[in-house]
Parts: sequence; C-alpha cells; structure tokens
Amino acid sequence: MARTSETAPVVMVRAGKDGTPYYEAKWRHDGRQVKRRLGRAWLDPDGEGGWRKRRGRTPEGWIDERTAHVAAAEATRTVTAEAKKAAAAEEHAKLTTVRRLAFEWLDWLEHVRGAAPSTLRDYRHLLREPGEAHKRGTGSTPGRIMAAFGDTVAEDVTPKAASAWLRQLDDEGLSPRNVNKHRQTMRAIFAYGLRPDTHAMPINPFAATDKRREAPRATLDFYEAAEVEALARACEAGAHRTVRGRANPDHRGPATPAPLSRAQKEAQAAERQARAAEDRQDADLFRVLFYSGLRLGEVLALRWDDVAFLVDMSGASLHVRRAVSAGVEKEPKGRKARRVPLPRAAAEALARVGARGDFTTPDDYVFCNRFGRRLDGEALRSRYNRAIQAAGLRHVKLHGLRHAAGSVLARSMPLVTVRDVLGHSDIQTTNRYLHSKIDAAAVEAVNAAFGTPIGRVGEAEVKTESRRPRT
Repeated sequence: MARTSETAPVVMVRAGKDGTPYYEAKWRHDGRQVKRRLGRAWLDPDGEGGWRKRRGRTPEGWIDERTAHVAAAEATRTVTAEAKKAAAAEEHAKLTTVRRLAFEWLDWLEHVRGAAPSTLRDYRHLLREPGEAHKRGTGSTPGRIMAAFGDTVAEDVTPKAASAWLRQLDDEGLSPRNVNKHRQTMRAIFAYGLRPDTHAMPINPFAATDKRREAPRATLDFYEAAEVEALARACEAGAHRTVRGRANPDHRGPATPAPLSRAQKEAQAAERQARAAEDRQDADLFRVLFYSGLRLGEVLALRWDDVAFLVDMSGASLHVRRAVSAGVEKEPKGRKARRVPLPRAAAEALARVGARGDFTTPDDYVFCNRFGRRLDGEALRSRYNRAIQAAGLRHVKLHGLRHAAGSVLARSMPLVTVRDVLGHSDIQTTNRYLHSKIDAAAVEAVNAAFGTPIGRVGEAEVKTESRRPRT
C-alpha cells in the first residue's frame, strides 16, 4: 500500500452566510486540498476586517483558537484513517475471498461443466448468506460457510482453521453426513482455486481434513408387486385426496347445501370426472415407476414419442432421453440416453393413460395435468405419501419404487443388464440390489445347505429342547 503525503493543517476564520464566524482547517492530503469546518468561533469583529476573542468563558457549542487547533489535528487524523481504510478496502477487493471463489466455482459448474440444476440448487443453498429468509415458511438459512469464511481471503484459510471449523459443526450437533457435505463443498471450491487457469492457489486447506464416519446405509426396504397394486387401488379410489367440503369433519359451513343450478351440477359432474381421471393417472404413474425403475424426473419428462408398444401388448419399451431436475428439463443423469424394457403390467398402465382422448400426440407428456402441462414432482410426492397412508402400507419413499425395480430385476437378470436398465454409471451402485431382502427362496436355500428339510425344522427344534442335560 502506497504511503500518503500530508501537510500540517492551517486554521482560519470564515464568516457564515448569517455573519457568524467559524473556524475552518485546510491542508493538503495526497496532493489534494482538504477543508473541514471545525465549529463556531467565539470571536467578534475587530473593526479592521479581522477578529478578536470575545470576553468571557467560551460557552458550549462554540470553540476558541486553542480548541480549533486541537480539532484541526483530529480532523487530519480522521481523514488519514478514512483514506487508509478505503485503500485497504480497495486492495481487499482485488484479492479473492472465499465468497468470490465460491460463486466463481458455481458459475464454472453451471456453464462449463453443465452441472444438473438440482445439484446447483443444493450448492447454492449451502452457500447462502446467514439469515437469508427461506422461500417457504418463516425460517432462515444458517449460512455456515459464508458466516465462517465468506470475507476471508481464500489463500489465508489454513488447514488448521478448516479442521477447527468442521469440529465446530460437530459440536453444533450436525450429523456426520451433513458435516461431510459442507466439507466436500469447500474441498471442491478450493480444488477449483488450485487450478493454474484460475487462481493457482498453493494448497487446498480442506484436502487434509478428516471425513466423518457416517452410519452404514440402511437395508433397502421396498414394496413388492402386491403392495404397489394396493397403493394404486387407493389412488384409483381417490383415497389419497385431501378431504374437503362437508365430508371434512372440520367443515364450518351450513350442514344443508343450497340448491344448485343445472349449470352448477354439470360443472360439479365434470370436475368429478376430471379428478377421477387424475386419480387413475396417479395410480398408473406409480405402477410405471415400479415396473420400469425410472427416476421420478425421467418419468415426468416422458413424451409419447418415447413409448413403443409391442404388437401383442405383451410389453413395451421406453426411450429415456430427458429428465426433470429442479424444474428444468435436461439430459438424463449420466448424460446418456437409454432404452428400458417394460413388462405387460406397465404396458397396460401406459395404454390406459393413452386412452384419455387428449394430449396424446408424440410431443405431449405421457403424464400431464388436465391442461397438458408437466406434473409437479413435489405435489406428486405429497399425493404418494397420502396414498400409502390410505392403503395402510409402511412408509417407503417414492424413490423406493426405483429400488424395488432394481431389487426385483436383480433376482433374475444379470447385474450388467440391471445396471443398463436403471442407468447406473457404476456397477457398484447396482450391487446394492443384490440380496437386498431375504425371501422364502433364500430360507429354503439355507435349509437345503444345512441338510434340514423345511417340513422338519420345527420337529428338530422340539427334539433338541426335550433332551435332558447330562449329570
């Protein structure tokens, strides 16, 4: 930072517009003249164009010559301090802070790497400022990353500071998974800063930090075909709809409805038909999710041009080449289209949807609302959750229908084929579906391995329990 040059202040007296005298200071700072008014001067005109001190003690709100010189010195110090602060801010603005590096990295992810909109949304959430209001509800974001490092020069962040911050997150009660998510985000940001074509930073302070030990993944739980059918029947019956009107116990309107006109009755009948069609579509959408193993975003983006039925309707195939991510249509996960075979049950579900009479051109969505627009994924999740309650099923997430497909397929298909059907880029992901649930066949196999016929297991146990201990 360059040194500033400054001259000693000169104190002078000037009369205001109303004739009141004021002490002023004037000096040069960094080659430019600076003036500051110091206060009202306790002076009277001397009759010769000058000034003389008034009689008596200087009252409050006025200053004498000695006080004016002290105030002038203080004014020069204030101006110097403000200039240094401004120069430091200007120098700091030229440096790369963690905040600037983070948003530069996000821009690179979006426009160079082409990250999925849902991925960008999750990163932006972690990088929000502390106290920003949530889009829904009354809460606000903690903004832990920006609160801790936002204004820090990126190269000043040390591994020690990074480790201390992660331990602070542990102490705040964040889960190991959540702490690892913060750690992975910061590590990726600094990895971008290390690149010679970005900032050529010397080290990544988060590279040496410890990854938290997460709890092992829960055993996959999923519905079998009979349970999915129970779910679909609940949808077809409209049991997953929120009860409204007089059928709701909390309804506060009149017990007896007013007489309806003919037009109102016709409108109500049309609305009931539209809702029944929506309910049937929900049922068949859940069936297709189960029998295809598609991700929800892939099903939402399906168009009729992507569906091909076998001639005898014994099955069908889907061309998966689009997916919805954070409300934006893009290529599927892995950026590779694939074809997915469907069994008869899924083909029949799609055929029922296609019999609706409208929105069935090649460019129309397979699953759409009554106006032909794409369905909302969050609203669909809510209807799914209400449907499993109405069907009396245990809670399994909507994504569990994809897990169910993978697990069922893995029982009878080569794992490589299951990988291709599900669109996994790594077969290790598909491995998770092997032996994900113990069934009757597995029990029969272990009985055969140990030489115990299934029908004699109980008898063997009784005989064992009836033996007397040796004395």
